[in-house]
Amino acid sequence: MGTKTVDEAGTESGTEAKRDEEKVDVTKTEAPDEATGTKAEDATAVDADDADDTQDGDEVLAEEGADQAAGSTGVGQGAGAVVSAALGFVSLTGGWIGTVAAARETLVGQLQTSSSAGVATQIKEVYGDAWQTTALWAGLFALVALIVGVVVLALPAFGAPGRSQAPWIKSVSWAGVALGVIGLLLAVLKYTDALLGLPSAS
Repeated sequence: MGTKTVDEAGTESGTEAKRDEEKVDVTKTEAPDEATGTKAEDATAVDADDADDTQDGDEVLAEEGADQAAGSTGVGQGAGAVVSAALGFVSLTGGWIGTVAAARETLVGQLQTSSSAGVATQIKEVYGDAWQTTALWAGLFALVALIVGVVVLALPAFGAPGRSQAPWIKSVSWAGVALGVIGLLLAVLKYTDALLGLPSAS
């Protein structure tokens, strides 16, 4: 009547066992897929992080290289500005080269001028030539100071665009140019006897 037979019970038991096995298989199949997906996502994230780190490192190296280049350029321009100002100062005050050259010219004038020569001749050979030699060397120092100062001021125009020159470099360079112009003008005036000319022998 309502009693299940042995075959029916076995069939139902077998069906339930198959269903359980299928659930287990589905769970096992999904688990590796999920794990694989997670690993792939992790690997992708790691690769992206590595790429970002590499780009950051390249940018840092590029910035350091640019800073080093700018620093070396600034040092060279600063040194040139100081040299220009120093040479301009020497052109006004005189250097040991000009002093030695003037003393040598004085000695040569004494040796080449006889004691019987006129006063005007002795003054020119002993003193005039020595003073002109001093003016010549002062003019050379002034000219070099002027050239170096102008070159330092003009360098940024030929360098990287947008890179400005330090204010102190400009100031020192302009000082060198100014001293060079003044020294060159005074040297020309002295060499031509327009300034502090030879005294009259009469």
